[in-house]
Amino acid sequence: MRAKDICLALDIEPLPKHVEGTRAKLKRMASRQILTETKPGIFTRTQKRT
Repeated sequence: MRAKDICLALDIEPLPKHVEGTRAKLKRMASRQILTETKPGIFTRTQKRT
């Protein structure tokens, strides 16, 4: 999902300041390997390793 889509799903106004803040949080989660950034700006959950 894109940051704007996540803002809409969380019922946060999709203003640029909110979208950029969400994008920063998603980038941080991707660096911690909680999410994966498949394409620039597109984030997905990381598959659990078993």
